[in-house]
Amino acid sequence: DTCLRIYWLVQSTWIWSVVYLCFYGFMVQLKPGEPFITPYLLSTEKNFTSEQVTNEINPVLTYSYMVVLVPVFLLTDYLRYKPVLILQSLSHVSIWLFLLLGASLLEMQFMEFFYGITMAARVAYSSYIFSLVPATVYQRVASYSRTSVLMGVFTSSVLGQICVSLGGVSYRMLSAVSLGFVTFGLFLSFFLPWPKRSLFFNQARLEEERKEAAQSELAKMKPEENDGSVAAQGSNHKYPSWTNTVFVQMLKELKNVVKVPSLRLWSLWWVFNSTGYYLVLFYVHILWNKVYPATDNKHVYNGAVEAASTLLGAVTSFAAGYVKIRWNLWSELVIGLITAVQAGLLLLMGITDNIWVFLCILFLNNSFCVFLLSFQIASSLTKELCALVFGVNTFLGTVLKTIITIIVADKRGLALNVQSQFFVYFFYFTLLTVVYLGCSAFIITCHYRNQRAQEETTEVAIATELSPMTTAASEGTTAHNGTSIKT
Repeated sequence: DTCLRIYWLVQSTWIWSVVYLCFYGFMVQLKPGEPFITPYLLSTEKNFTSEQVTNEINPVLTYSYMVVLVPVFLLTDYLRYKPVLILQSLSHVSIWLFLLLGASLLEMQFMEFFYGITMAARVAYSSYIFSLVPATVYQRVASYSRTSVLMGVFTSSVLGQICVSLGGVSYRMLSAVSLGFVTFGLFLSFFLPWPKRSLFFNQARLEEERKEAAQSELAKMKPEENDGSVAAQGSNHKYPSWTNTVFVQMLKELKNVVKVPSLRLWSLWWVFNSTGYYLVLFYVHILWNKVYPATDNKHVYNGAVEAASTLLGAVTSFAAGYVKIRWNLWSELVIGLITAVQAGLLLLMGITDNIWVFLCILFLNNSFCVFLLSFQIASSLTKELCALVFGVNTFLGTVLKTIITIIVADKRGLALNVQSQFFVYFFYFTLLTVVYLGCSAFIITCHYRNQRAQEETTEVAIATELSPMTTAASEGTTAHNGTSIKT
């Protein structure tokens, strides 16, 4: 009975922790003003020009994200998630304070700086849940946390669109509402459960705590017998070398990842295609405002588009689970064809002046990205190594994105207008398409050439095996007739 009671106590503890974390994930996404940040900056309320937003404000987000990504990734695991989630909530509050009270270009750049921190800290929420639950339910609770985030984004976008289109709420008031929601999210973050373990840095320390607790219990049970043994163990106690930590071991295993073709392809795709995806995502609202410069806030449909994109992404992700692809053979071809379609969509997005065509292209482009993201290419990795590979890929993609931003968008570079930038992104995806399809042609050719060689080898082997049997049968028949027997 005691064991059963303890089991149910542990079970109910992590269940309520997951419920609270999912509730927090939903509430922290309630920022109804987020889809309207770009229209707000370009409106008469803020009165920034398109060139300022494109070449001076937006690039700060990319730079901030690159600078803080590695420190946040490491601190997330070392501090066991919760402090980084509190930092993320504080950054959310800072964003909306700057949007609500700021008026200068520098203040908007600070706003983008804090936005970069919130993006880098997303890893804390996505990995936090694994520290709360047993390994047997990882996949299930991960789907719960992801669903809560998607539902929060969807609800937030719908709420924002209703406020703007039906309620006639100004962008400033919408920012104040968002500030209220993120302040409540900050309040919730202080009550998140504190995990006892993490993926990399705290494993050895947790093991030491368990050993010390066991030795303490043993000393209490038999103090006379164990005084000497406990003291001897304490004197011989050695802390593990930093070279034996899980994190260092994972770094050593990274070199094996590049030797696996599917993981190598997944990593390269993530670095290069995610770079293009986020560049488009960061600047698409500015191009949208150029294609459809709405003078009335009621006709600004950013919230509706964000809600529809989120819903379409969830459906696409679900549908991808039923698509079976022979990934080791057709992966480059599938990625190449989808990248080619994305390149064509970006070209159309840059030349169209029809808002409905523009929105349809935007939906399709987002759905293709989510479709590829939904394949579990790295499912053979442990969760620790998968997290490390994902972190390295994200950092490399962020570095590439920063280089492109400096050259293309920043005022110290070419400072291209947003329409010209989309032509650059079109050529970028076209180059990726050529590389993917070239690799695909090489791999498929090699595969069928090897298959043909194996078939020929098999036929020769079968013929060789059958030949002695035929000869033996012939000799046996001759001997039986008595016409030709060797003496």
